[in-house]
Amino acid sequence: MKIVVLAGGLSDERDVSLSSGSQIANALMSKNHQVLLVDLIEGTPDFTTFDEAYKELKKADYSFVVPETAPDLDKIKADYKLTSEIGENIIPLCQSADMVFLALHGGIGENGKLQALFDIYNINYTGSSHKGSALAMDKLLAKELMAFHGINTPKWQIYEEGITPNLPCVVKPNNNGSSIGVAIVETMQEFNVAIEAAKKFKTAILLEEKVAGREFAVGVLGDTALPIIEIIPKVGFYDYKNKYQAGSAEEVTPANVSSKITEEMQKMTLKTHEVLGLSGYSRIDFMMNDQDEIYCIEANTLPGMTPTSLLPQEAKASGLDYADLCEKLIEVSKK
Repeated sequence: MKIVVLAGGLSDERDVSLSSGSQIANALMSKNHQVLLVDLIEGTPDFTTFDEAYKELKKADYSFVVPETAPDLDKIKADYKLTSEIGENIIPLCQSADMVFLALHGGIGENGKLQALFDIYNINYTGSSHKGSALAMDKLLAKELMAFHGINTPKWQIYEEGITPNLPCVVKPNNNGSSIGVAIVETMQEFNVAIEAAKKFKTAILLEEKVAGREFAVGVLGDTALPIIEIIPKVGFYDYKNKYQAGSAEEVTPANVSSKITEEMQKMTLKTHEVLGLSGYSRIDFMMNDQDEIYCIEANTLPGMTPTSLLPQEAKASGLDYADLCEKLIEVSKK
C-alpha cells in the first residue's frame, strides 16, 4: 500500500506525534509498504502526488526523540511563518495515497476537524470519525455522556473566576492530551499556580475530583478490549515527562488485578468506546481507589505509539508485535 503517515502539526503534543509517526513509518516499511512520513504543517510544497513525493522524499529510517518539555507553539508558528494548520499539498498528496495513518495527537488531528475535511475529500484515514473524535477530545462533553450512560467518572466542575474548588482536585485543560497542563493540587496556593498555567492553553479548565489509587489503561482494537495495563510512575503521577521519557514509569501488562476487576474494566472500556461513537481503535484510561471502585478518566482516539506507549505494550501482551499492530490499525480503520 501507499501510505502517508501524518504527524507533527500545530499541537502541544507535536513532539509526541513526531515520535509516534517515526515508529509507525518504520514498522509499515518493514511490512513492505511504500511509506512517507509528513509533517502536517510542512506538507510537500514541491510535490502534489504520492508517487512524486515518494520518489524524492522517501527515507530508509525515521527517528525522533521526545524532549522533556512540550513544544513552544508560538516559536513554531514564527519559524514556519504559518498561515494555516495544513501544509501545502496535503490534500492532493493524501488523495493519491491508499491510506493516511494519523499519527497526530491533539489539535485538529484529534479533535475531528481534520477527519471532517478528509471525509469531504474521500480520503481514507485511520481511527475514529470526526464525530467520535470531537466528542472524546472535549473532556467535559465526554464526561457528561459517560455519566448519562452510567459510566462511573470522577465528579467535576468547570473553572470560573472566583470559584471555590473542592480540594484536592485535578486541574486540566479541557481539550488537551498527554497530560499537558494537568496538575494535581492539594492547597489553594497550588490551585492558583495550576490555574494560571492551564490558562495559557486558551480552553475551558476542568476541575476534577482527585481519585487516589492505581492507574490503568485499556486499549480497544476493533471490537475487542486488549489486556489491561497498569501504570506506576516512579515519581509523581503519569504526566507528560513520565509518559514519554523511557524509564520514568513502570508499566505492567496484563495488570495484576482479579478476574472480576478485569471483566468490569474491559466492559467499561467497550461501553465508553461505544457511547462516544469511537471506531477502529482507542485507549480508555482509568483510576481505581482502595475500595476497588473504577473511574473512567478519559478516552484517547489516537493513542500514543512511541516506544514507551501503552497501546503497543497491551497489543504485545495479546500476541501482536508492533509492526503487526500498525497493520491491524489500518485494517480495523477501513471505512
